[in-house]
Formats: sequence, C-alpha cells, structure tokens
Amino acid sequence: MTGAPRLPAAARAICSGDRRALARAITAIENGDPDAGPILRSLYARTRQVPIVGFAGPLGVGKSSLINLLVSHLRSVARTVAVIAVDPSSPFSGGSVLGDRIRFEARANDAGVFFRSMASRGAAGGVAAATLEASRLLDAAGFDVVLVETVGSGQVDVAIREIASTRVVVLVPHLGDEVQTLKAGLFEIADVFCVNKIDLPGADTARRDLAELVGLAPAAGRWTPRIVGTSTTVPSGIADLWGAIEAHESFLDSSGTRRTGERQRLTAEIVGLVRDRLGRELTRELENDPDLRRLLDRVVAREIDPRTAADRLRNAVRRSR
Repeated sequence: MTGAPRLPAAARAICSGDRRALARAITAIENGDPDAGPILRSLYARTRQVPIVGFAGPLGVGKSSLINLLVSHLRSVARTVAVIAVDPSSPFSGGSVLGDRIRFEARANDAGVFFRSMASRGAAGGVAAATLEASRLLDAAGFDVVLVETVGSGQVDVAIREIASTRVVVLVPHLGDEVQTLKAGLFEIADVFCVNKIDLPGADTARRDLAELVGLAPAAGRWTPRIVGTSTTVPSGIADLWGAIEAHESFLDSSGTRRTGERQRLTAEIVGLVRDRLGRELTRELENDPDLRRLLDRVVAREIDPRTAADRLRNAVRRSR
C-alpha cells in the first residue's frame, strides 16, 4: 500500500505551526538556497488559494499604518494573517532598512500574526521574485489571509499583479496629480482604490475624481473597482476596506476569473523561473566556455552586435540540447 510522499522535516514543522521553521524557510527562499526547493515542492499541493492582498501606491500614503489597522480588524474577526513588507534595498549590497518591522513590534506575541520584511533586491515593482514563493509558503502554513506591501515605486509598482489575487491601490488627498499617478499603470491593476487620510481636506474631491475615472472604464462582465475612504490617525473605514476586498475575492469565485488569474500568474512565474535559471547558466558559460568567451570578445571588439551574438548563443544552446 502506497501513501502520500513523506514531507521533509522542515515542511512538517511549518505545517505544525513552527514559526521559526517558517522564518528559516523564507530566508532560504530569499537567499536562493537549494534547501528551499524540497520544502516548496512538498507543500505546493497543500496551498488553498487564500486571499493574497497586495497594497501598492506611492511612498508616504500610509500603507504600513493601514495594514497595521487591517491586521487588528482581521484578528478581531478571528482571522489569522501573515504580512510581507517588501522594503527598498540597495542595488549594490542588497541590504534594506526594514523599517516596517518597527511598526509591528506590538504583535510579536500574537500567534495569529506573522510578519516578515523582505528586501526588494532591485526587483521590478519593488516586489522580490521570492515574494510569491514566500506567500505560497504562508498559505500552506495555514494563514487565512496574506497581505503584501510593496515599496511604492511608482510606475513599476504594478508588479504586484503577478502575486496578489486582490490589489489595493492606496492614495491620499492632494497627492500631487492623482490622475497622472493612475496613468502610470496603477489604475489598470486596482481592484480596490483606498483614499487614505480622509480626515485631510480634499478627500471628497479625490474620491469623486476616482469615481469618474472608474466610470470611464468598460465594466461589462468585469469587476468594477471599489472606492473606499480610510483614516489611520482617526481610525475609520478599515472594516469597509476589508469588505471591499472580500467582495472582490467573492467575485473571483463566482465569475470563474480566479482560475484565469491564477493561470496567468503561474505562467509568468514559470517563465520567470526558467529565464532566471537559464540566465545564470549562460552567464557561467560565457565566463568559462572558450568558444563563448570568443563570441563575447567579438562583441567587445565591435565585430558583431549583441543581438547577433544572442541569436548564435541561443542556437548553440538548442543544438546542445
């Protein structure tokens, strides 16, 4: 009689609620440690497609404070929640400030909350490639909701669409030019618009402008983004924000678009993994293989151009395989 494959010890520890094992596994993912592979492979079938909610928006709009209050709300309705805060990192050292960790210190003893800062490491949109795998690990670990905060890197912040099932775009009144901000790409990814700091002047105008923009978008058979107002200084609107997120998650299930979105995200993930691995392999070969080094020398000498060299390299890889 054959049963399911036995889980690696680290995977069993994660499933049993060992937070240190979970933290070590995420560190292994971040560092590209081969030990992360067996854990991720063994736990993939245990993922449940829990809501992964991404928070995007410019710097300074209060995403961290907003998430902190949302965590409190989720705990008040008996939901366990994991938070990944992607912090900006140096493109040279890879180090990051990890400032968001300070805001969550008060929750260190709550077993129903798990917080993790991750360095962006130069990834587009401020979302490290490891973030998606870490989110999946948190799903398998049994958390009800995973929240992901991006660094707020403007036009490229849209990379959160490759991770989150629901995307919340956070703005504030008098941001500068809300319309231009949305034209940068955030409008296309928003499932929920959150106008934070509604206690400030101009909040009604910002919400009205967003409503007009949403009304211009074709909505036949599609989700119409919700607009929610919140305040973190005079706490308000947090329950409404979660209600809008839940409404979108329900729409994904009732409309059948959850599966479509997952296919798109998995396609992007698989292609990205292959691209990264092939890129690392080819880089090593360019450094070590005499024929490839000569090819690179010809590009440096301006005898051939990089596109021609790339075509020849691709053809060489095809022949070798």
